[in-house]
Amino acid sequence: MKYILSLFLTLLLAGCENAPGELELDGLAQGTSYHIKFVPAENTDANAVHREIDALLAKIDLQLSNYRDDSEASRFNQQQSTDWITVSPALPELVSIAQAVHAKSRGCYDLTVKPLLEAWGFFKHEDRIPSDEEIIAAKTKIGLNKIEADSDGGRLRKKDGAAQIDFSSIGQGYSIGQVAALLESRGITNYLLEIGGEMKVRGKKANGAHWRVAIEKPVPGGRHEMQRIIEVPTDRAMAIMTSGSYRNFFESGGKVYSHILSPSTGRPVDHHLLSVSVLHDDPTWADAWSTALLCLGEEEGPRLAAEEGLKAFFIYGENGSLKEIISPALSQERFVDLAQ
Repeated sequence: MKYILSLFLTLLLAGCENAPGELELDGLAQGTSYHIKFVPAENTDANAVHREIDALLAKIDLQLSNYRDDSEASRFNQQQSTDWITVSPALPELVSIAQAVHAKSRGCYDLTVKPLLEAWGFFKHEDRIPSDEEIIAAKTKIGLNKIEADSDGGRLRKKDGAAQIDFSSIGQGYSIGQVAALLESRGITNYLLEIGGEMKVRGKKANGAHWRVAIEKPVPGGRHEMQRIIEVPTDRAMAIMTSGSYRNFFESGGKVYSHILSPSTGRPVDHHLLSVSVLHDDPTWADAWSTALLCLGEEEGPRLAAEEGLKAFFIYGENGSLKEIISPALSQERFVDLAQ
């Protein structure tokens, strides 16, 4: 499964050189890579855990991927029926979370924007400016109110047979949550888990030190520079999810077109917000919120984050410089000097 449409901002590992007593697992899955550092529990079989993680990520891919015709999400999108369809529990669970964030963000966060992504060429990296008629046609197919979710019954239903769901903006967070749950079920409670640049950490390093994660400076061109380092407390688990607009865009006629599309206008957003990082105990919610806040921009996004008590870090451009906004809830966390 590829989540590159909404998750371009890589969270860099800061100060994570191996400490004695830590193990590492790496792999490829869902169109990206994963990396895990952890302090093994007693009698941990690292090879067995590695196999279980690969199997779990493959299972999730088969449920949520929009890049596989045989996934449950793709099969649901292909059918035009408005009857209830029985699906894996993950699908209605994610739709329900998305609907809550959709309502809070006044529709800016929407899992049904795939027709717009296709119209603008972002889905297959074709980069094109659609006609007004194409945008209008695509907009008639979107709207999260066109999907009903029955989490208790494990079912989804389309109210409009043309509606489609794209889990790209929430599936990575769900995957991280599921892998973290697997680790913890094996007695592993001190870990740093990263999939495709998104992260969840819990506990501490083998030497007793805090895990540290760095938020990347949002500059195009593939350079990886640190903007901020956050030291994660050892007394709780924390997911760090980031959405950015600066790695997937195209230019035409001197204008930059971002892949972050406004469902209301059918066009790329025109604000100056470049990235949003959200810290949350649940990576699924963090994933959805980071995309929603990015869509809203540097004025509405911080306002909503403050209202909802979200720990959010905003970076936007102003007169050629990078500016930061730290939500009130996030200001309570410990930021580390970059020189340390």
